Amino acid sequence: MSSLSVSLLRGAVTSPFKRAGRSGVVLPTGRASLPPTRSAPGPLASYSRVCGFTEPGVLPLTYPHVLGFPLAMRVMTGRTFPLPVLGLVHTWIDITRHRVLHPEDRLELTAYAAGLTPHRRGTEVTMVTEARLAGELVWESRSGYLSRHPTGTTAPPAGAAAAPEDLPAVTEWQLPGDLGRRYGAASGDRNPIHLYPLTARLFGFPRHIAHGMWTVARCLAEAEAGIGTEAGAEAGIKAGTVEPGRIRSVRADFRAPLPLPATVTYAAAGPDFEVRGKGRVHLTGSVTLDGN
Repeated sequence: MSSLSVSLLRGAVTSPFKRAGRSGVVLPTGRASLPPTRSAPGPLASYSRVCGFTEPGVLPLTYPHVLGFPLAMRVMTGRTFPLPVLGLVHTWIDITRHRVLHPEDRLELTAYAAGLTPHRRGTEVTMVTEARLAGELVWESRSGYLSRHPTGTTAPPAGAAAAPEDLPAVTEWQLPGDLGRRYGAASGDRNPIHLYPLTARLFGFPRHIAHGMWTVARCLAEAEAGIGTEAGAEAGIKAGTVEPGRIRSVRADFRAPLPLPATVTYAAAGPDFEVRGKGRVHLTGSVTLDGN
């Protein structure tokens, strides 16, 4: 059993004994770390294939998050973590790399909980994952996870981006019913809500839903394909200003679950993008490129 599976099992066992919304709760101060590790070629190839990344020799911007997710889960399912991990909703992610990363890089990964924030629908925890090379910070991500409970707070979530309007459609994606299982096999994240309709219903979803991190990664792969092309230039990504695949950072907000199977539209203009379908916007985000 993988370390992530162990954490998921521990989270399922301990969640009923934790209660969101208690006053005076504090986050654990400890950090979970891994010794320097390079990406395994097989899983990386599977991940790139299912997400649509095509550039060889460069680590996808989202991949260190995959490598560090078991550490984040270890923190969130620990005895002193105050929120129940069952039911946590990934609400946003902000990723920045400080240098181009390669598959052979031996990354030192660390994850920790950075803060609790009141949310109009509950309490949001910010989880941080960092990657270092020989002690130098080379990549970092911050993720918001919402624990829902009754609250009188009406303020919008801190740092939430305004929804872009009327982004022009770029392409349509046909998402198969087994997408969650394929992404789970590639990433190791086999959360039941992404696997089958039956396992998703156990957690209150009428159907299984796409991984939010797959959706972000697929958008980045699509954006990379536009860099340096005529279509990319028309979309505001100027050819010749950066080399292909050099997206430096991304901010994405998860706005609605994406049930599987589905047909969705990827839309983009300049640095902004979104995924929408059947009258709902599932994901919005924006990127920055090297040199901008």
